[in-house]
Amino acid sequence: MEGQAGPQAGDRLARVFLTRVVEPGDEVGGRWVRELGAAEVVRRLRSDEGMLPGVSARRWGGLTARAAPADPERDLAVAAEAGVRFVCPGDTEWPGPLDDLGDARPLGLWVRGRPSLRMWALRSVAVVGARACTAYGAHMAATLAAGLAERGWVVVSGGAYGVDGAAHRGALGAGGATVAVLACGVDRPYPRGHTELINRIAEQGLVVGELPPGDHPTPHRFVLRNRVIAALTRGTVVVEAAYRSGSLVTARAARRLGRHTMGVPGPATSALSAGVHEILRGEEAVLVTDAAEVVELVGDMGELAPDRRGPVLPRDLLEPGARRVLAALPGDRPAAAGEVAREAGTTADDAIARLYELRALGYVERLGDGWKLTRQAMVSVRAGRSPR
Repeated sequence: MEGQAGPQAGDRLARVFLTRVVEPGDEVGGRWVRELGAAEVVRRLRSDEGMLPGVSARRWGGLTARAAPADPERDLAVAAEAGVRFVCPGDTEWPGPLDDLGDARPLGLWVRGRPSLRMWALRSVAVVGARACTAYGAHMAATLAAGLAERGWVVVSGGAYGVDGAAHRGALGAGGATVAVLACGVDRPYPRGHTELINRIAEQGLVVGELPPGDHPTPHRFVLRNRVIAALTRGTVVVEAAYRSGSLVTARAARRLGRHTMGVPGPATSALSAGVHEILRGEEAVLVTDAAEVVELVGDMGELAPDRRGPVLPRDLLEPGARRVLAALPGDRPAAAGEVAREAGTTADDAIARLYELRALGYVERLGDGWKLTRQAMVSVRAGRSPR
């Protein structure tokens, strides 16, 4: 890749070769690359010098069989034709947070789209969840993503049906940035039903994957893809997830990596929220309900969510002493000033003064020697009175 700063051409080409041979997240292969260098690993796979350590003869045979037809120059040419570039460790565009994966770090990433992956990863949040999500889950994912996008955050997800798709659409609909991390070649969108969405993401954002052009997804690759989503972002939000949901894998990977892990609660009766509730109960995640609460966790110091409180009642504007006297009045009968004073914990003179003040404000009326709440005051007092 001419003009691209970073590793030498030989190392880059070797890493492209290895993306065709070594499965994503293979820690043994990652250790070989770390200890020997990518070019030396490729040389050994192509030679007859014998196995590298840490694998069985059967597995080594599978790797060499894959290595035989691998053609990194062809993969780069196919990628370039599809508008895809290869980014690897040492490039200026390489996101440093991925290095936290250690030997499970991607050998490189195939990237489709114009923005810088490294820059976008600096201020990104993953929004993941169930594929067969409910209308509630889709709504929450889209609303969260839109709110994050409006606050300048990049929304990262997996491009799948359900919560993933809703999150991507929410960010795009708000005119924001989004990244789809795929478990297949980025030149062949998957699932097929999301071809239009993934192409739109590539035009307005980024589509990223570990697998070379044309490669297909497998269940195992979906699971391993989740570690990239977790490592790439500042935090992961799980919107809906059953007990065995893959999105819980992403959340737990995020927690292991020291990222913020968050969950959106759902109905107690919903099986699709059971997994989220489990990680919330186990204190593996923090409960969030909107974008402001997410940003409070993952953002810079001072980016606080607004205080949550109910509506302000007229009685809330009274001075504390007047509120105590008002609360001391029984709702079903008049009461003498002395009784009110005892209930409010004040003197009779103070109670009388407060009662006249409350009468002027329309809260109480005098009936003979007693005082009684007015009809319009009843709702206010009952709404604010604590049980005795």
